[in-house]
Amino acid sequence: MEAGFSRMNDLTVLQASQGLAVYMENTVENAKQRGIVIGHDHRHHSEDFARLTAAAFITRGFKVWYYKDYIHTPLVPFTIKTLKAAGGVMITASHNPKDDNGYKVYWENACQIIPPHDEGIARTILDHLEPWSWDQSLVSVSDMCSDPTDQGMIDAYFEQVAALSTFRSDNQTTPVKFVYTAMHGVGLPFAKRACEAFGLPPLIEVEQQVQPDPDFPTVAFPNPEEGKGALSLAIATAERERARLILANDPDADRLAIAEKTASGEWRLFTGNQIGSVLGAASFEKAMAAGKKADSLAMVASTVSSKFLARMGEVEGFRFEESLTGFKWIGNKAIDLEMQGLEVVFSYEEAIGFTIGSIVKDKDGVSALAFFSEWAVQLYKKGLTVGDYLEGLYKKYGYFVSDNSYFICHDKDLIQRIFERIRYGGDASSRTFAYPTTIGGHKVVSVRDLTVGYDSSQPGNQPTLPVSAASEMITFRLDNHTVFTIRTSGTEPKIKYYSELRGESEAQAKIDLLGVVAAIGEQLLDYQKNGLEKKKEEA
Repeated sequence: MEAGFSRMNDLTVLQASQGLAVYMENTVENAKQRGIVIGHDHRHHSEDFARLTAAAFITRGFKVWYYKDYIHTPLVPFTIKTLKAAGGVMITASHNPKDDNGYKVYWENACQIIPPHDEGIARTILDHLEPWSWDQSLVSVSDMCSDPTDQGMIDAYFEQVAALSTFRSDNQTTPVKFVYTAMHGVGLPFAKRACEAFGLPPLIEVEQQVQPDPDFPTVAFPNPEEGKGALSLAIATAERERARLILANDPDADRLAIAEKTASGEWRLFTGNQIGSVLGAASFEKAMAAGKKADSLAMVASTVSSKFLARMGEVEGFRFEESLTGFKWIGNKAIDLEMQGLEVVFSYEEAIGFTIGSIVKDKDGVSALAFFSEWAVQLYKKGLTVGDYLEGLYKKYGYFVSDNSYFICHDKDLIQRIFERIRYGGDASSRTFAYPTTIGGHKVVSVRDLTVGYDSSQPGNQPTLPVSAASEMITFRLDNHTVFTIRTSGTEPKIKYYSELRGESEAQAKIDLLGVVAAIGEQLLDYQKNGLEKKKEEA
């Protein structure tokens, strides 16, 4: 948040809102009457930005559904869906550092925008740069503005959350204790109410972190993915209270991190892929117990997430689909599957984002928190830990080990040359595909290149996922059950890689994956010759 046209400030927020309003008016049927949903978190200037956004839409003649109090992000898409609004905006920077803020746009299908709408909105913004109104008071005085809370939206959301519960009587009597941190965000009242909806015991709060504070004073980064350092206060609280499970939302409560104390006394912070495996398996088991047929169910995960659910789908008979990275793609893929008559019971991405059921087509750390907690109660009732359950899943479907990291490169031309060498071999000018046939001594089974539109595993080599020349993204499958993707970052000077291997034992799978990861850096990226920097703890 700074001055300047490339920064987030009052002017750029107003300009973005004006362009969005005009584009929405021209694109969505009855957009003004249906209205737009606007929410905000607790970050510095979030309320001001939300008020300016509302002012632009009110000035344009839109009905505005404006949440006056802090909300967690999933309430915006839920409200769009329930009220059949034309779209929505959430002012939040999620788990970014304290100086950041963000402007998240949702379309009438209650999903984040994808092409062509993102490009159309960007063009329309440039045609409406002159401010229409700076009057933030319009949200308080205009009869075109209503608070969805007064329409019962939050109550309706928690009614649907409660419907996810199937073991309420066990929840009400369990001795299992859950420690909770909101990472100085907005999650506490929503997490508490979700637990109440399930009949779960009250959360044990990390007192220093459960109230909203835009300065995030106790953490370097307000991201529960950062590891045990970010959860140090939660761990201390759990030790004091003799609790074995920690639940952590990120500041806008659309993500969920989980840690469990092991038999050795160590704390295990589960990865997003591990949580996704547990929640996906739990969703499937609950659906089966409810009498549903496997072939009527579907699950979705991003292409850089674990292939565990894909393997589980092969064994159990449910449909599994991949999407591009991010819930804007995951949510739209889920809608496509529903249009085919399938019930999408679970979706996720490895960055600790999870969707249980169909309450929203976006990640939701609150409903996921309650759903997981209920499943944990069932596991502990059977004498199992979450770690035990995960181990059982691996024994049944295979051990999935992953290694995700990145190399730093500030030279965009060098990055392009690196990917061209991977794609075309030594002669990039030929534009003839020459992908490596072996990597780390293992045969390449298939290659998918979403930058140029090539997938050797599909008829005619045509990929089923969207293609974009704006970024680099290549996925390799090897004959030792390894899948890995290398891609560029849209916001950072990084070449990222996401790798996973399925093996018969965890120990051997880790050894085999290490060899492939080494080949990614040495064979594909030639990182030493090209002067790429490894992630610091790996250097």
